[in-house]
Amino acid sequence: MKIFFSAAVFLLIPMIIISCASRSLNTFIPVPDETYFNTQNNIGIEIRDIIGTKDDTQSGYLPAWLSFYIIGGLEAVENLYRFNDKYVFIAVNESDNLGALNRWAENFSTVNDLPMLAAARVEKRMISSASLYPDDEYGLFYERMVKNAYNSEYPGAVKEDTYWIKTKANNETSNEQGETTDNTPSEAIVFFVLISIDKQTIQTIITDLAAQTAASVTLTRNQSAAVNRLRQTFFDGF
Repeated sequence: MKIFFSAAVFLLIPMIIISCASRSLNTFIPVPDETYFNTQNNIGIEIRDIIGTKDDTQSGYLPAWLSFYIIGGLEAVENLYRFNDKYVFIAVNESDNLGALNRWAENFSTVNDLPMLAAARVEKRMISSASLYPDDEYGLFYERMVKNAYNSEYPGAVKEDTYWIKTKANNETSNEQGETTDNTPSEAIVFFVLISIDKQTIQTIITDLAAQTAASVTLTRNQSAAVNRLRQTFFDGF
C-alpha cells in the first residue's frame, strides 16, 4: 500500500516528517528547482486513465474538488468558491485492496493525521523561499519549525469528503538498452481524503509556532534575517 500526502502533494517533501527526530542536524537538503515544484503539483493521474469510481462510473463524473485536484493541484481546489477563506489538504493512498483503503479513509483523523499534511506544507513553503540549502538559510529554525508543525494541533479542521477512483496503470519497463521488456496493463485503486480548515485559524497557529520556534533557537545574523523575512511573507504562496 502506498500512502501519499499532498499539501500539495502531493506527496511529501523529500525530508519525511517522521524521520526528523533521527536525522542529523548536519544533513543538508538541496533546494528544488521550478521543475521539482511543478512535479509536486502533478499527482501523476490522468483523467483519461480512470476506469472506475466510487459511484460506479468511469471518468465521466468526479466530484468537482477531485477533478480540479487531478488537473491543477491544491491551488486549483482552493480556488473553488466553496473553499473561499479556507486552506485545503488532500491525503492520497493507493493500493489494490479496496477494503484496506476503505478502513484507512474511515479512520483518517483530522486530529491525528492532519499534522503531517500541515508540516509537509510548512516545509514546502520554507524550501521554496530559500535561496540556499534550507539548513544553511534558516539554521536550526528550519528543522525545529517542521517538527513543531508536526506536533501541533489544528482545531476546526473538517474532513469534507472521501472518494476513490480506479485507474489503469502501465508496468512498462526498459532494459539497459532502453528496450521495453514488459508492457502489462494493471489497475490501481486510489483513495482521496479532503480536509479543509479556515485560513485565519491555521495562519494564527503557524504564526505563533514561528514566533515560538524563532525564540527557541540560536541563529547567525544572516539566518535571523532570513527567518524574519520568511515570517513576514510566510503565507504568500502557502
